Amino acid sequence: MQWKGENVKFLLAAINAKFIHSNPAIYSLRAYAGEELQQYIELAEYTINQPVPEILADLYRRDPDVIGFSCYIWNWRCVQELLRELPKLLPDTSVWLGGPEVSYYPENIVAEYPFVKGIMVGEGETVFRKLMEYYTYQGTEPFYLKDVPGLYLRSGYTRPQKPAELSAIPFLYRDLTPFSNRILYYETSRGCPYRCSYCLSSIDKTVRFRDIGIVKQELQYFLDHRVKQVKFIDRTFNCSHEHGTEIWKYLYEHDNGVTNFHFEISADILREDEIALLNKLRPGLAQLEIGVQSTNPETLRAICRNTDIEKLEANVAAIRRGNNIHQHLDLIAGLPYEGYESFGHSFDRVYRMKPEQLQLGFLKVLKGSPMYEKAEEYGIVYTDKPPYEVLYTKWLSYEDVLRLKGIEEMVELYYNSSQFTHTLPLLETVFSSPFAMFEALADFYREKGYFINSPSRGYRYHVILEFACKYDGDREYVYRELLTYDMYLRENLKSRPDFAKDPVPYKERIRSFFRESGRQRNLAHLEPFAYPVWDLEAVKAGERNEREVFVLFDYARRSPLTYEADTERLPEL
Repeated sequence: MQWKGENVKFLLAAINAKFIHSNPAIYSLRAYAGEELQQYIELAEYTINQPVPEILADLYRRDPDVIGFSCYIWNWRCVQELLRELPKLLPDTSVWLGGPEVSYYPENIVAEYPFVKGIMVGEGETVFRKLMEYYTYQGTEPFYLKDVPGLYLRSGYTRPQKPAELSAIPFLYRDLTPFSNRILYYETSRGCPYRCSYCLSSIDKTVRFRDIGIVKQELQYFLDHRVKQVKFIDRTFNCSHEHGTEIWKYLYEHDNGVTNFHFEISADILREDEIALLNKLRPGLAQLEIGVQSTNPETLRAICRNTDIEKLEANVAAIRRGNNIHQHLDLIAGLPYEGYESFGHSFDRVYRMKPEQLQLGFLKVLKGSPMYEKAEEYGIVYTDKPPYEVLYTKWLSYEDVLRLKGIEEMVELYYNSSQFTHTLPLLETVFSSPFAMFEALADFYREKGYFINSPSRGYRYHVILEFACKYDGDREYVYRELLTYDMYLRENLKSRPDFAKDPVPYKERIRSFFRESGRQRNLAHLEPFAYPVWDLEAVKAGERNEREVFVLFDYARRSPLTYEADTERLPEL
């Protein structure tokens, strides 16, 4: 079929993991196609939580001539369902696929789905523009699909296409309307100099950077529009010290007091001047995601990570001393040479680095990655369907994986929630290690049949109090006060937690304080404590206050880093 430009509608469809996510790929494809071709391009975004019939109905009503799906491990199952149903409703519509989930072994995809016209392989901007030129071609000379580079067709690959110059890709966010209440994703580099065997970025070891002058203009746009969060998707943001420092320096000098920027970095390669600069940033301006993955030297060698763990540890501590940056540290279970005990050691070492978030991930064996090629050698067995997650390895049994899943849930509930920042440190002292504590807590949940996803916000407080009493019952009253302190740090409760002390003896003093101070009770809370719950070392030593000390929780003043209420102790009250 020969298409004419005035008739064609090319729909780029993205199916995101959550509503707050956006898909920069489809916006980048449309932007790079140029103004003349953009009139033929329409965008549609959905989420994996929407019923497939609902997405199908919307695609049908849009009635496109061509659909292009952006394919990833999180949405591939949903796309596959659509590919089975679309030919029944839109038999004359051509379907194209692109993205990392279909760029490797595309011959298997087109064999399984006869309705698929072809696959855009690898980076898509230059390929998509040529494909749009094909669909809108109005010349007289023959123009065939096989003339479009960067495709996989049923007849095989077309010639390779050079990726776009990063600085030539137009800025995606001139119109912020589609991104209301969503995270904005932004990239200043592509490729990665490192060779982590589980990562697709290890395939392309060349790193290309967007012109720093252009980057600064675009950062200023985010700042001027006071967007809530910008997440850099550069694979290793600080792989170029000069590039990374220029951006951090610019954000420091032009901070608007509102916008948060997220960076994925290698912490062990940070220099002293970079840490000094990071320490000067406004609390809440930046957050860092740091992939530790493992602290086992044999594992790190096997996955081609030349991480200096001691340097990483020191740099994480140096950043933490600034008390201004949220650090998110990652571990991966299921890597070569890492058994259950070894993973526990990795966990404990990273936990003691005191990150704001500790993410326990499970190895995903991605098609096209070096780990995919070596999975059999390592005895790595993983699910056939996305996300291709590890089931067991030579070193880690399926039973071990299940136990780690339970620990992961406990870490999410009790550590990453930041709701137990004073309770957990005391509870840890009862166990041989933090890993042992979370292991016991996961066992406790399972044995008691407690719910992981309870809708009650107080549920997890009651469970951990019961857990603490089981292992450290002599200090029950201390745990009750710690939990009360933690709970009021986070929110001004309308209903008093039933594990807190009886408020009746203190009501008159509390009323007098608010009456005489002029404080608004809806913005503050006053609570008496018999133990110095704000001082872990004192609590560990078994100290009590000479007399009960009232703590004022001020919700009008919260930490921009932790969102905890500001506190003031009033011992004279």
